[in-house]
Amino acid sequence: MRSSSNPALTRSPAFTGAANRTPTVDPLEESFGAPSATARQTGRMTVDSVVERTAILLGVALLTGAATWVLDLGVLAFPAAIVGLVLGLVIAFKQVTNPGVILAYAAVEGVFLGGISKFFNDIYPGIVVQAVAGTAVVTAVMLGLYRSGKIRVTPKFTKMVVGATLGFFALIMVNLVAGFFTDGGLGLREGPLGILVGVVAIGLASLNLVLDFDLVEQGARRGLPERYGWFAAFAILVTLVWLYIEILRLLSILRGD
Repeated sequence: MRSSSNPALTRSPAFTGAANRTPTVDPLEESFGAPSATARQTGRMTVDSVVERTAILLGVALLTGAATWVLDLGVLAFPAAIVGLVLGLVIAFKQVTNPGVILAYAAVEGVFLGGISKFFNDIYPGIVVQAVAGTAVVTAVMLGLYRSGKIRVTPKFTKMVVGATLGFFALIMVNLVAGFFTDGGLGLREGPLGILVGVVAIGLASLNLVLDFDLVEQGARRGLPERYGWFAAFAILVTLVWLYIEILRLLSILRGD
């Protein structure tokens, strides 16, 4: 299976083809793949189960985010970002499939998103609604392009997206370090250059969604164990959070004085 720039899927032996898979079953194979069969009935991950679990994670993030916003707990955004980063790395690199841990990650991310969203919305009223709408539209468009076959995930396409994503994050890290010595760092997040970087980031996040869609579909076809549905949903959530933050950041630059 092709690799993804999403570390959650890249590091998982199951999604990269290294893990043992459910063996092919003779006459029962067809019934397992029937539309009415669920992940629990077959013991295998399905695309529908990943969609359902992604929706659950988004719901948890929405609830904790809304609570953070309403209770004005924006002070927790930074600690939540740190905890979310550590927890996300643990899940990704240890291939954690425990739903409790992954739900905890979604809850922490919700606190981070709620805090930072309120911060931006207080400065630019209505920007959060725009960012949420933008994220939904981009996700729907990329899913449509993937499902229609207009975007095909080939080894060359995957290599290009992975390489560009790694290069982008390396550049952002350099900008972050430079920010400790110079106000604004390299200036990658402000002005005309910030707009360009924002557009590139959104493009990369969108293409990573396509890789995630493809890996989930391939994993379902290969009959991965049911527990990987949570892991795949976590991976998609990571990309969606990245996409939302980049859209929010770009809108703030465009609406800035």
